[in-house]
Amino acid sequence: MANIYLHYAFDLWADNWRNRHALGHMILIRYADDIIVGFEKAEDAKRFQTELRERIEQFSLSLHPDKTRLIEFGRFAADRRSRKGLEKPETFNFLGFTHISGSNRQGKFQLIRKTRRDRMQAKLREVKVELRQRMHQPIPQQGQWLRQVVSGFFAYHAVPTNIISLRAFRLHVVNLWHRTLRRRSQKDRTTWDRIERIANDWLPSPRILHPWPEVRFAAKHPRWEPGA
Repeated sequence: MANIYLHYAFDLWADNWRNRHALGHMILIRYADDIIVGFEKAEDAKRFQTELRERIEQFSLSLHPDKTRLIEFGRFAADRRSRKGLEKPETFNFLGFTHISGSNRQGKFQLIRKTRRDRMQAKLREVKVELRQRMHQPIPQQGQWLRQVVSGFFAYHAVPTNIISLRAFRLHVVNLWHRTLRRRSQKDRTTWDRIERIANDWLPSPRILHPWPEVRFAAKHPRWEPGA
């Protein structure tokens, strides 16, 4: 419903605004009611935000007061802010990831995506509760379920620049599994070496599963010009 409604309330209007009013390049990204708009010119961003607020009020909608903000982000943001004596560019969250203006090993700009801390913590709490309920199941049965959990997490979050978060998630799952096995009996002597062997038998290793965005985009749109 959000996609249908916002197609008329936002998409068509925003595309028309870009063609008629934008002084520089402008990019629109929307998933359901989560929206990111990128601007080359700061004056475009400020004007668009004001007019967007007026636009959606006509549909009895409002911008989220905590999530709606203007930030300096991208290829030149760090240098500009450094020359002004300001801190590093702000980050923003979108679709389960924290997006960071970073740099690669050559010192060139690189968009860094990391799993949101609160999303990972929430998932680990779910795993902890479910492990308590599965405490007395055989290890192979627990392992099969945990393999599905970890594989599912990796399937979404295994994007470039996010390998540290993948390793952290798997390590936390192994720790939770270790504690669960130790609680099954006061005489249990499951060592860390043993739980590592068990985890290696059942849990996938962290690795990047998704290509870089430009690789995926180029495969689908081979004739698309980079500056378009």
